[in-house]
Amino acid sequence: MNHELDPEHTLLRDTVRSFAEAEIAPVAAKLDEQEEFSVDLTRRMGELGLFGIAVPEEYGGQGMDYLAYVIATEELARVDGSQAATVTAGNSLGIAPIYYFGTEAQRQRYLPGLCSGERLWAFGLTEPGAGSDSRASATRAEPIDGGWRLNGSKIFITNASSPISEGVTVQAVTGGVEGRPELSCFLVEHGTAGFTATTMHGKLMWRGSDTAELSFADCDVPTDALLGEQGAGSRQMLETLDTGRLGIAAMGLGAAQGAFELALDYAKHRTQFGHPIGSFQGISFQIADMAMEIDHARTYLYRAARLKDAGREFRTEAAMAKLYCTEVAGRVTDAAVQIHGGYGLMKDSPVERFYRDHRILRIGEGTSEIQRLVIARALGL
Repeated sequence: MNHELDPEHTLLRDTVRSFAEAEIAPVAAKLDEQEEFSVDLTRRMGELGLFGIAVPEEYGGQGMDYLAYVIATEELARVDGSQAATVTAGNSLGIAPIYYFGTEAQRQRYLPGLCSGERLWAFGLTEPGAGSDSRASATRAEPIDGGWRLNGSKIFITNASSPISEGVTVQAVTGGVEGRPELSCFLVEHGTAGFTATTMHGKLMWRGSDTAELSFADCDVPTDALLGEQGAGSRQMLETLDTGRLGIAAMGLGAAQGAFELALDYAKHRTQFGHPIGSFQGISFQIADMAMEIDHARTYLYRAARLKDAGREFRTEAAMAKLYCTEVAGRVTDAAVQIHGGYGLMKDSPVERFYRDHRILRIGEGTSEIQRLVIARALGL
C-alpha cells in the first residue's frame, strides 16, 4: 500500500528490506534454534546506519527521524524478530535516554560507539517483583563519598550481556517516602565491581537476541554516572517508554507483514480438492482481513511517528499504536499458522517463528492492559 513516503524514507525501506532478506533471512532459523546472538549481524546493521537513526550526526547518528526508525524496525521484524529486537532496544532503550537526558560529556563518551553498532547499551527497569508497577523497584542507590552504591537486581533486560554490551542505564530508588519513592537513573559500565550480567536461556521468543538478568552487589559508581538530575528517573523512564512503544508497534507491524506474506504465498500454491486453498472463501476472507488490519495498523503507526517528529504530544497515540499493532500481530500470526495447517506447527516453517516471536510484543514496554490504562486516563477516566 502507498503511505506517501518521500524518496529518503522509500530508499531506507528498500535498503533495509534488501539487507534483511539477503543477510538475516538465511541465518535467522539457525540463530533462533541455537539461541545465538550474532555480533556480526549487529555490527553489519550498525554499518547500515540502523543504530542512532534519529540521533544527530555530531554524535555519530544518522540525523533522520522517528518515521525512519519505525520503517527500519518494521522491515527487520518482517524477516526476524530477534534482530529487530536488538536494533529497537539499542535505539529506544539504550541510545535514547543518554541522548535526551545525558550530559554533554556522557553523550560524547557513549553515543558514537553505540550509534556505530560497535557497542550496545541496555535499560535496566524490570525487576523480579516490579514489572508493570515500575515504581515498586527494590534496587537502591545510596550516596557515598564520590558517588553512589547500588544494590539490587533486574530481569528480562535486552542487550545487557552480549560480548559487545558496554553497560546499562539502571533505575534505582534514591530516596522518598513509602509509597512515593524518589527514582533516579545511573549509567553503569560492564567491568564495574559488583555488577554482573547473566544471559537468560530457554526463551519462547527472540531466541537470537540477548536477554539478561542483572545483579548489583555493593556496586559503586562515580557521581557523574547519574543520568540527568537526581529524582528524575520516573520521568525519564516514562518518556523512554513512550518513544520505545513506537518501536514495539513497528515490530508488531513487521511480524504481521512477514506472516501475512508467508500465508498469502502458501494460499496461492497449496492445493486441496484440486484447487489452491486461497480460492476457497474461508481462506480468502482471512487473507483479506489480514491485509486490511495490517494497512490500518501501518497508517496509524506512521501517524504517531509523524506526531513525534513534529514535536507534538504523542503519548496516547503511541499507546494506541503499540496496542493495536501488537494485537494485529497476534491475530495475523495465528491466522497464518492456521492457513499453513500442520506445516505451520513445524520448526522448519518460518511462520512458526513469527508466531512465537510476536507474543512478547503484548507484554514488553508496557502490557496491553497498561496501554489501555494509558488510553483510558487520557480520556479522563
